[in-house]
Amino acid sequence: MNKPIIALDFSSKQQVEDFLSKFDEPLFVKVGMELFYQEGPELVRSIKKMGHQIFLDLKLHDIPNTVEAAMRGLAKLGVDLTNVHAAGGFDMMQAAKRGLAGSDTKLIAVTQLTSTDENQMHEDQLIYVSLEESVLHYAKQAKRAGLDGVVCSVLEASGIKDACGEEFLKVTPGIRLADGVADDQKRVATPAKARVQGSTHIVVGRAITKSPDPAESYRQIKNEWSGQ
Repeated sequence: MNKPIIALDFSSKQQVEDFLSKFDEPLFVKVGMELFYQEGPELVRSIKKMGHQIFLDLKLHDIPNTVEAAMRGLAKLGVDLTNVHAAGGFDMMQAAKRGLAGSDTKLIAVTQLTSTDENQMHEDQLIYVSLEESVLHYAKQAKRAGLDGVVCSVLEASGIKDACGEEFLKVTPGIRLADGVADDQKRVATPAKARVQGSTHIVVGRAITKSPDPAESYRQIKNEWSGQ
């Protein structure tokens, strides 16, 4: 069972170091746009030197040549996982994969954000199929483009597993404990439900980072995720 991925939703290196000091084991952490745009590649290198795995969550979405060139740069950082928006298209996803050639970085594609519900997808994106159909289409396109998996909600993980296989990564944010609040997420689930539905990775942010005892909350989520 893969470790829960902790979303480092902080704005400074100092906050990250203070948070990581609360743990006495190697973690799998997510560095997103807020943190990366404040601190840049040097922070990523620093976290790697501490022995942690990194999901660099920048959601690239641009023309294929630009994304390929950007991925060549990100490949040098040695992160474990990074991503693009599937909405960028098949050619863009293939270009992103080429940019990572020769590295061990796995590439996944964002399908529909877990802050998006079906009504928003219809009105804002003018996509008139069901949300589940849209996510499944993006997942199949990502697999055809040679990507390693997708970001999706727990609600779509089972269908993607059936369509794309057990080994195709299903990275699911929006994870909350049963007594947690949803915040700005629309499609949320518990670690136990994610495990049952076929998620290969879960991403947990505020349930850990805002906890009075982050290490204990992490342990609780990790145990529920692993079925203990």
